[in-house]
Order: sequence, then structure tokens, then C-alpha cells
Amino acid sequence: MASKNYYDVTEWKVGNPYEDIGEVINSIIADIKSRQTEKDRNEEGKPGAVIYIPSGDYHLRTQVIIDISYLKIMGSGHGFTSSSIRFNTSESDLSRWHEVWPGGSRVLVELKPEDGDDGGSGAAFYVKRSGDPRISSVEFENFCIDGLHFVDDGSGNHDPENTYMNGKTGIYIASAQDSFRITGMGIIYLEHGVVSYNADAMSIHDNFIAECGNCIELRGSGQASKITDNLIGAGYNGYSIYAQNFGGLLITSNNVFPRGTSSVHFDGVVRSSVTGNRFHSFYPGMLVMTGNCSENLVSSNHFLRDHEPWPPMQGYDNGLDDRYGLIRISGNYNSVIANHISETIDTQYIKPTGTVPVIIHVVAGKGNYIANNHIVTTTESKETDYSVETQTAMLQDEDACFSAQVGALLTIDRLKALDAVAVLVEKEAMQNVVLDCGSESQVVMDRTVNVFRAIPEIGL
Repeated sequence: MASKNYYDVTEWKVGNPYEDIGEVINSIIADIKSRQTEKDRNEEGKPGAVIYIPSGDYHLRTQVIIDISYLKIMGSGHGFTSSSIRFNTSESDLSRWHEVWPGGSRVLVELKPEDGDDGGSGAAFYVKRSGDPRISSVEFENFCIDGLHFVDDGSGNHDPENTYMNGKTGIYIASAQDSFRITGMGIIYLEHGVVSYNADAMSIHDNFIAECGNCIELRGSGQASKITDNLIGAGYNGYSIYAQNFGGLLITSNNVFPRGTSSVHFDGVVRSSVTGNRFHSFYPGMLVMTGNCSENLVSSNHFLRDHEPWPPMQGYDNGLDDRYGLIRISGNYNSVIANHISETIDTQYIKPTGTVPVIIHVVAGKGNYIANNHIVTTTESKETDYSVETQTAMLQDEDACFSAQVGALLTIDRLKALDAVAVLVEKEAMQNVVLDCGSESQVVMDRTVNVFRAIPEIGL
């Protein structure tokens, strides 16, 4: 017997899901609310419902408003493919491609956001409910939210598809909530992928959230949530993972790749863990702690910073220089333990010219414990040829972006040591412990007010 609480958007009586899936889903939610009115009868209540989106392209011209608990919106495929590569490929080459747009169960966001807001007006899915209890157990699973295009940012570059700006958001959760799940999604070409305020026990797991201005933003405050097993990559002017005033956040087993202005940014985050991730960035400021972050654990991660190898994106960066630090800490009693940190970059790309790059930078705070981090800094003994001819060849390569990035990752045979400051502890920071992260000359700190143990040097 078919359940009354299972809806297929292609079979619903109101609207055309291919022309405006937002209108259809809003009508379904209205039907759920009209049928599920009793909150307590024979220990039964409002079970919620499942809304299914089959494979296909569904334009969204009306924002979906979610104000009921226990709602699951699910599809049949996250459908991710790189729109960034597509929009930086010539029309003649595109004519030979097998496909040019994302697929799966694909929602095409065609909203017109209001100027100056924080992404709410341009959100495909907007979740908000006041009163008690908090809205709970809303799930998004296994479909694609595609912002389609970025827009000109007024910078004069006349390069709209590389601005990472369009005012659009995939999922915007505006009110306090409990036990939300975002799983198996493909979220692409939106200025904001996922924005959540006041999250509790949220799970963001096994998604592909990339080529968005910002990927995951946990704002307001929150607790006891996790970001796990995702593939993530934001734009050069946005966050890959951002958390604000959070406690008990677990970030683990993610592959966070360029080009986010940071891989992880904590603002006022406490007693949280960043473990077992792979972070790759083209800029300084990979992991940043601001706002008196305290008692966080950063351990067993692999950090890699190198230079953007793909010609179309080499003119963009996050504006930070190499004195900023790959890991930057402002706070107390944080532990940065047993990470592998690699920086491999030609000296011509270090900013300002002649600067010695800083790897771990303790800006302020006390009681931070930084130990047993393996820091490898290298440069190429022969500079990579980025001549006009080489760049033209890369652009004509059918897999130019993939080839450039993989080639850069696998280049190890021409590397030599690069001078760097392994750990810099500013004078405002005291009572910190730095053990076995660099030699005597590689760690800069006031050793009268901080604890230091050097890695022994050969022959000394």
C-alpha cells in the first residue's frame, strides 16, 4: 500500500516541477501540514514525509519554504561535474564534450536575490520556524543544487564566471534546529552552499560541495555537530568550512581542496576537533582561529600549500601574504599535534618578495600546545615554465585543469629545501609549548615566557 507521506514531484497535482519545482514542493508541504494536524493521539504525532525528486532537470523559480519537522527531500544522484572547468573551456572544445552541465536529480536555481542580504533571499531551500520545540530532523539527500552562473563583481576583470558571486544559496537554515542531515548532495556554483544558524547535532556527511563562493557556514552558535567525509572546495574569496561560536564540532575525514580563502576558519570555537583531514590550498591562511578559540584539537591532518597551476585562475588569490601563516592561532589551550604540513612553492610566488614564509603562527593566547608536527618546506630547483606557449598548450588540453593540478601534486623530483619559519609565536602570546616542530633557527619565540624544544640538527 502506497504511503500518503511519500510524494514524487513529477506526480503531484499542482504545478510543473520542470518549470518551477519550488512551487511544487511548497504545495506538497502545504498538503502535509493540512493532513498532519494532530500532535498527540494514541502516542502518535506528525510523522513528516518524504519528497522524491527523480533524475532530471528542475528549474526553481520559487523559493522552497520549510517550516515542518521530519521532512526528507531526496533524489537519485548528486550529479556533480565541474562548471568551473566548463566555463574556462573554449566553445570549440566544448563541442566535443560528452556533457556540459551537472546531472542527476538537478535543481536549477533561478531566483533573483535581493541586494545586500546574506544569502537568504537567494536560497533555494529556506528553513525557518519559531516557537518550541526547535524544528528537527529535516534531511536533504542525494540531489544536486546548481546556481548555474556567477555574475560580474564590478572589479573590472570582466570575468563573471570566475567571481564566485551571484547571491544564491543552496540550503539556508535561519532558525535554531536539531538533528538535521545533509547527505550525498552535489552543491555547485552558488555564492553560499550551506548556511546554518544555531545548529545542534547537525550532520553534514558525504557531500560534494565545491565551486561555491562559500561551502559550509555554521553561523550564530551551535554544538555537537559534525562535518565528515565531504569533498569541499570554495572560491578564493570565501570559506570552505566556517564555524562561529561553536562547541563540540567534529571535522574529520574531509578532502578540502582549493580555492577557498581558508580550508577551515574558526571564530570563537571551543572544544572541537579537526582530525584526519586532507587540506590543500593555493594560499596562506589554511586553518585560522580567531575570536579567542580555546581547547581545540588539530591532529593527524595533512596540509599542502602550493601555487595555482591552472592558467585561468592564476590571477586570483585570497590577498594574504606569506607572513600570515598556514595555520594561524589566536586563542588559548589549543593543541596542534602530529600534523604533516607541506609547503612547496617557487620563490617568485612568495609575497612580499624576499619574505620567509611562516607555517604555524601563534598570534595571541596562552597554553597552546604545538608538538610533533612534521613540516616540509620546498621549492623547485628549476622554475616551472609558465611561458605563453606552455599556458596555451595547457588550455588546449582536453583535461587541462586536471592535468595541471595532478602534475603539480606529483612533482617531487626537482624539489630542494625552502627556508621557512616553522613556528612563530608573537610577543603577545605567552606560556605556550612548542616541541619538536623545528630546529633552533626555524622557531621564533620568546623562550623566557614560552616552552621550546628543538628538533636536533645533524652534526650539531
